[in-house]
Amino acid sequence: MEPKSRDPISGVAAEIMISDAHSPDRILKRMLSVIREHMEMDVAFISEFTNGQRIFRYVDSPYPDQPIQEGGGNPLEDTYCQRVIDGRLPELIPDANLNNEAKEIPATAAVPVGAHLSVPIKLSDGSVYGTLCCFSFEPNVSLNERDLGMMRAFSVIAADQLERDIKKRQKRSEVTARINSVLSSDSISMVYQPIYNVAKGAVVGFESLARFSMTPTRTPDVWFNEASQVGLDAPLEIKTIKLALPLIERLPTDCYLSVNMSPKLLLDGDIKSVLEEWPAERIIIELTEHSIIERYEDIVEALKPLRDQGIRLAVDDVGAGYASFRHILSLSPDIIKLDMSITRNIDTDHRRRALAAGLIAFAEATDTKIIAEGVETEAELAMLRKLGVNKAQGYYLGRPMTSQQLKEYGF
Repeated sequence: MEPKSRDPISGVAAEIMISDAHSPDRILKRMLSVIREHMEMDVAFISEFTNGQRIFRYVDSPYPDQPIQEGGGNPLEDTYCQRVIDGRLPELIPDANLNNEAKEIPATAAVPVGAHLSVPIKLSDGSVYGTLCCFSFEPNVSLNERDLGMMRAFSVIAADQLERDIKKRQKRSEVTARINSVLSSDSISMVYQPIYNVAKGAVVGFESLARFSMTPTRTPDVWFNEASQVGLDAPLEIKTIKLALPLIERLPTDCYLSVNMSPKLLLDGDIKSVLEEWPAERIIIELTEHSIIERYEDIVEALKPLRDQGIRLAVDDVGAGYASFRHILSLSPDIIKLDMSITRNIDTDHRRRALAAGLIAFAEATDTKIIAEGVETEAELAMLRKLGVNKAQGYYLGRPMTSQQLKEYGF
């Protein structure tokens, strides 16, 4: 085989590392493709050493039926990889049939292996993750120290990407364990914030809010966001709703309970069976999602049987972002909840008053009710009443209370 020219290693590395936005998987697969094609080899792979086995984590080859497949593996002692790591084989072998140690490995004849390059992948703590390898079915005497240097450089890139992936998986595992611990324990409690008809000075409902006693101490939104990252958001939401709903039995018949719910949970069939055990006319669903919903028709369809039974829909945090306005237009809610970003200082800020007045006018024109959230001063409440808002909640009117505290207030 005639010797061939090599591209500068920096150019090839730059092609792979041009964007940190790419996932480790994508970068590693692209790296193997570049290595294999650049060196005119038949197979390139990254292996992991674990429990005495060599496992192929990433493989690149134009031959789908070749014996090296992702997820496969074999005893580490039977491999080129182990012998390279412990020094029995050199990292660069242009012709495996000319090396007595290599000839003793069954794969040399079975695969077959002609030329072989293998370098260790070392993590930042000095431990060996596995190896970066490539080989051809025929000998390749054009391989040289420059090729080996390229492999060593790429092994550093591989180690960096693998370490990122390992940390990502470890973090996901920790989050999953943390959320599962919450789901299997009694570390969630519910508090209830009163919603007042300020014109009558009477409580008309309560919003249920989750509180987490488990360490690390974080706000509820952090717990729910973490649960969403590992696909446990629906079970967590369902648990909090199940904990909240029994309060209905203690409330006056003209008093409702509001439960927070994401659009994703609405599409989960399990929530329907949870809600149907309770009087529908006394339940309000507060839609909590802040991101844009792509298919509102799916949400409308999921809501229809619930609303037909008497459950009402509220769009939460209106004014806090663009998504809430799309929710209003697409879902035709029964209630619009003005976010505290509007109610805060509404008595002194004409822009907030103007935005609130527009939403109130919209609500009147569409036969929708308004509830102001986050009312903290008498002046804010007075201005809201002047604008025509009759229902409100906030620290000025009443802080969230535990079930026991509600008993003290006669609920």
